[in-house]
Amino acid sequence: MVCSCPHMAINVQVEKNHNESSANVIRRFQKRVQGAGIIKKVRDSRYYTRLKSKNVDRMARLKKLGKKETYEKLLKLGKVKEQKSFRR
Repeated sequence: MVCSCPHMAINVQVEKNHNESSANVIRRFQKRVQGAGIIKKVRDSRYYTRLKSKNVDRMARLKKLGKKETYEKLLKLGKVKEQKSFRR
């Protein structure tokens, strides 16, 4: 079995050994495809996401930095309680 897509350069090839069942060959093929990261790439490219322009990206970063500076200033003055992050 060979899995190849025209827009990807990754080929996965599995050959059936003598005295091996078809189910085992398919299982090995699925493992190789998963290990090569093909499924992840296909799922990521399933929906088109438009790239943001440099100006929009820059303005968003500046806005975020401004909010962060304001929060740190208010935190230093004691007007805002420190938020606990719930990251794992």
